[in-house]
Amino acid sequence: MANLSQKETLLLQDQKKHEEMCIKKYNNYASQAKDPQLKQLFTNLAQQEQKHLDTINQIMSGQTPNMNQQQQADQTQQGQQNMANQNMQNQALGQSGLTNQCDANLCNDMLMTEKYVSGTYDTAIFEFKDANIRQVLNHIQKEEQQHGENIFNYMQSKGMYNPQ
Repeated sequence: MANLSQKETLLLQDQKKHEEMCIKKYNNYASQAKDPQLKQLFTNLAQQEQKHLDTINQIMSGQTPNMNQQQQADQTQQGQQNMANQNMQNQALGQSGLTNQCDANLCNDMLMTEKYVSGTYDTAIFEFKDANIRQVLNHIQKEEQQHGENIFNYMQSKGMYNPQ
């Protein structure tokens, strides 16, 4: 059972708010997106954010999640996401260069959100004395970075993002 300091508790409360906001935004944006691929991507990411929220709640209740179970589930999920990304890129090759500005705006907002949330985990990780909790937070941060990469790959495949 983890005994959290006041600072650790406050940081977790912040992370909880961030995860809740990500879930709301992804679900809202999934309903607004025009492209069915983007709807599916946002729906999948909302589900992953829900897992993050569940993990944060678990830590706040004094439990340290089992990373082995988490990593096995994530590896399966990552494999599915890689296949989805490949399908997105293949489908994008067959489409015209026209992009939907509304979808691009949704993607830009979520990409900025993921960058911000990942950064907040970076700060929080260094404030926890329990190595197991740091490992769990680091794992979530890596997934947040992967979410950003998934959005970036979608945007790039649709001509919405052109890295110089």
